Amino acid sequence: MNFGVSSMVAPLRRAAMRRAGRATFEADPELWHYTRRLDATRLAHQYDLFAHHIEQAGTKIEWIPTEDDGLADSIFVFDPSFMTPHGAIVLRPSKSLRVPEVAIHETLYDRLDIPVIGTIEEPGTVEGGDLVWLDETTLLSGHGFRTNQAGIDQLRDILGPLGIQIHVFDLPMWRGSAACLHLLSLMSPLDQDLALIYPPLIPVALHQILRERGIECLEADKKEFMASGGLNVNVLALGPRKCLTLAGFQQTLRTMKEAGCKVTCFMADALCLPCEGGPTCLTLPLWRG
Repeated sequence: MNFGVSSMVAPLRRAAMRRAGRATFEADPELWHYTRRLDATRLAHQYDLFAHHIEQAGTKIEWIPTEDDGLADSIFVFDPSFMTPHGAIVLRPSKSLRVPEVAIHETLYDRLDIPVIGTIEEPGTVEGGDLVWLDETTLLSGHGFRTNQAGIDQLRDILGPLGIQIHVFDLPMWRGSAACLHLLSLMSPLDQDLALIYPPLIPVALHQILRERGIECLEADKKEFMASGGLNVNVLALGPRKCLTLAGFQQTLRTMKEAGCKVTCFMADALCLPCEGGPTCLTLPLWRG
């Protein structure tokens, strides 16, 4: 099979991505909760360089067509669906403006002949940023403004019969319901035994599980966390200790390099920082292994 994911750090073989269109370039920052109006030229240039890094890692990109559909957030493809070893789960974003993106992902899986093994239905909400593979039979889930209990219950109904257990952790309020705080805003796995975390906000029970599993926890720099809106923790593992991260956060970069990670940085002051989305959010893993 050329699909299936049960790890956050196995080599990224295949991923879906979507370039920005007019909806993103012209997005009303107040409506979409961006920090400012976007610089379309710089954003497009930075996205192309980001995609080049993905391709250079040996990942096959499956492009989702860009259309004039009004979906400004649709470049952040990680949230509306989620890949498992058995096929995809179509999720249901909590941000109402993003709900129409679900149909785009259903079309993607139909085109690629990837089975959909379940769908999150109203009143459930689940976003991909709250889901983290700990191992092939253990999934971690955040419970907060973006993923609710009804959605988690539906996930359990889908994954339980497949032998996959879900551990749930309550997320902090941080900047409130309008902000984008996912479980992956607080941790990024870098290898089977290594993760980058932000200790002031990470759930105690999650930290205990990581320690019990023998996973070393690197601490992201606090000043850089606040300056980046949490995006210094948003690191995409292209393979074990092979990472892609935002440029400009030197202390966090140094921490990862000192732990033996090979880290590639990309400029994202126009692409990621205004929109609360990092490299993990911009890619939808279809196949890792």
